[in-house]
Amino acid sequence: MLDIQALRKDLPAVAARLARRNFVFPIAEFERLEAERKRVQTQTEELQARRNALSKEIGVLKSQKADTTAVMAEGAAIPEALKGLEARLAAVQAELAAILEGVPNLPHESVPEGTSEAQNVEVRRAGRVPQFDFEVRDHVAIGVPLGLDFETAAKLAGARFVVMRGAIARLHRALAQFMLDVQTEENGYTECYVPYIVNADTVHGTGQLPKFEGELFWVEKGGDATKERLYLIPTSEVPLTNTVRGLILESEQLPQKLTAHTPCFRSEAGSHGKDTRGMIRQHQFDKVEMVQIVAPESSYAALESMVGHAEGILQKLDLAYRVMLLCAGDIGFGSAKTYDLEVWLPGQQTYREISSISNCEAFQARRMQARYRNAAGRTELVHTLNGSGLAIGRTLVAILENYQEADGSVTVPEVLRPYLGGTSRLVPAS
Repeated sequence: MLDIQALRKDLPAVAARLARRNFVFPIAEFERLEAERKRVQTQTEELQARRNALSKEIGVLKSQKADTTAVMAEGAAIPEALKGLEARLAAVQAELAAILEGVPNLPHESVPEGTSEAQNVEVRRAGRVPQFDFEVRDHVAIGVPLGLDFETAAKLAGARFVVMRGAIARLHRALAQFMLDVQTEENGYTECYVPYIVNADTVHGTGQLPKFEGELFWVEKGGDATKERLYLIPTSEVPLTNTVRGLILESEQLPQKLTAHTPCFRSEAGSHGKDTRGMIRQHQFDKVEMVQIVAPESSYAALESMVGHAEGILQKLDLAYRVMLLCAGDIGFGSAKTYDLEVWLPGQQTYREISSISNCEAFQARRMQARYRNAAGRTELVHTLNGSGLAIGRTLVAILENYQEADGSVTVPEVLRPYLGGTSRLVPAS
C-alpha cells in the first residue's frame, strides 16, 4: 500500500500521479477522515494533559487538607472519555486503512502516459517469425491429436481446464524443468517448493486481498465455529514474496532471488468470452515464477535483469517475441513499472503475453512489513519484484504453433530434446 505520510504531505501531487493510471483518489473523504483523526488525537492529548494536571492539583489540595471532591470527580470521568476517544480513533483509522487498501501503486516517472493497452510502448523485437508453405493451424487443432483433451477436462472440472496425455504432457513437464534449470543454474535463483494453499495474511501481503478476492479460488478449513478461509495461489509470487513478511533482513541477505514451479489458480480468466478457446486463459495453469527482494537503490536494475532472464528462455527456444513497456493505465494494481513479453503465435497471427515482469517498489513490503537494515543501521522497507519465467502453458502453445509441420507433427526445439530422451518430433497417434 502507499505511504500515508506521502498523502498527508502532498495529497494533490499523489492524486495527480494516481490519475495517470485512471484512478480517482477520494480526496474529500480522505481529508474528512484526516480532519477527524487530528481532532480526536488533539482531544485525546488535551484530556491526557488535563488528567496529569488534575493529578498534581489533587496532590496539592491534599497537602493543604483542602476539599478534593470536585477535582476528583472531574478526574474520574476522564478514563471513560478517553476510552470513547480511543474507540473513535480506531474507527477512523480503520476507515483510512480501508481507503488505502484499495489504492494502487504510484506509476514510476519512466512509465509512459496512456489509458489502455493500446498505448503500451514497444521496446524491441527479437527472433524470427516463421514462414509456412501450408495452412497454419492454431494450438487446439495441432494439440488435440497429440494429447490435449478439453472435453474430458470439461467433464472433470468445467470450462477453462485441460487434460494432457502422452508426449504432450511430457513436453509440458520438460518445459518446467528446462525453465527451472536456466533460472537456477544460469541466472542465480534459488529453487523453492511452496504451499499451493495459503492464508489470508499471505494473499493480503502481495495485494490480492481485499480488492481481488472475487478472482481467487478458496477453501474453508475447520468446523463451523473454527472456519478459516484459505486461498489457492494465483501465482507463486504470493508465497515466495511473503517468505520475508514481518522480517528485518540484514543488508548482506539482499538481494534474494527466488523461483518456483507451481500450478496457479484464477477464477477470473478473461472477460466477456475472450480467449475461451484452448489454453490461453485457464482457471488452472503452470508457471515458473521469478521473485527478487532487493534494496531500494537496486530495484530498477533488478527489473531490467529479470526482463533479460525471461527473454533468455524465449531465445533458447528460438521463439519470436517483443518487449512491451506498459503505460500507466495498463499496469497492475501493485506495480510501479511493468514490462510484458509477448510471443508470436502463428495461429492468431499476433503477439500474445507470455510473461509480465513488475517492480512493486515498497508497495508490497509496506503491507508485509518486510524490512532490512541499511548501511547506516536504520531499518527500511525492501523493494519486491516478480515476473514469469515463463508461463508454461502459453509457452507450450507457442511451441505447438511455431514448430508445427504440414503432416500434423511438431518439431521439438533442440534445447528441450535432452529433457525428452532425445525425442525430436511429436507425432499424432495413428
